[in-house]
Amino acid sequence: METDEIDITDNFIGMIKNLSKKVKLDLIDQISASISENPENLGNDTWKKLYGAFESDKSAEEIIDELRSSRYTSRKVEDL
Repeated sequence: METDEIDITDNFIGMIKNLSKKVKLDLIDQISASISENPENLGNDTWKKLYGAFESDKSAEEIIDELRSSRYTSRKVEDL
């Protein structure tokens, strides 16, 4: 094991050492499941779960126009 991996492991142990036994066992189950998963069985939409994918029926141009039209700018300088 490389030094960086040991540091990461120590950091995680420090974060979980005060958790309850139930939570620790749940973490073990989830980590074990993630290790045993076959990437071919994950499907094409798995990355969406990891990154919180944005879904919309609008086109990119419509979304851009909506964002631009909702902008508000002012030349007024506020006193601190």
